[in-house]
Amino acid sequence: MTEQMTMAQRWHNYRAPKSTLFWACVVCIILTMVVGFTWGGWVTGGSARTMAEKASDTARADLAATICVTKFMNGKDAATQLATLKQTSNWKREQFIQDGGWATLPGLKQPVRDGADTCAQRLAEMELPQGEQASGATGSTTTNGTTTVQ
Repeated sequence: MTEQMTMAQRWHNYRAPKSTLFWACVVCIILTMVVGFTWGGWVTGGSARTMAEKASDTARADLAATICVTKFMNGKDAATQLATLKQTSNWKREQFIQDGGWATLPGLKQPVRDGADTCAQRLAEMELPQGEQASGATGSTTTNGTTTVQ
């Protein structure tokens, strides 16, 4: 009498040939790489280097723009210069900032790439405080109705 083997028994007794195991491993490796590079966020070394360089350029320009805005706003006639900047056309604002020397960091001979453009954009969006617009003095502050000149 021949007994029918159950599925669990057949699974337990199965011995895969080496070629089947080899190709199963190859398919698993390929699928892992496809999923990793597609959805897993993996990148190649060249892509990572490019992303790092772009991030450092953006950070450098952002830092230069922050210093530029500070130098611009601490200048002698910031209110007049800001009004002139806002009247200047968009494509000439970067040159206005470079010509004024605000975009060049201390110790450098040339402005940081994209720093002047970012600085000009930030300054164009700025509004001077009410006390400076009325008096034109950059060192005055208004607190509770009293104006002090620094």
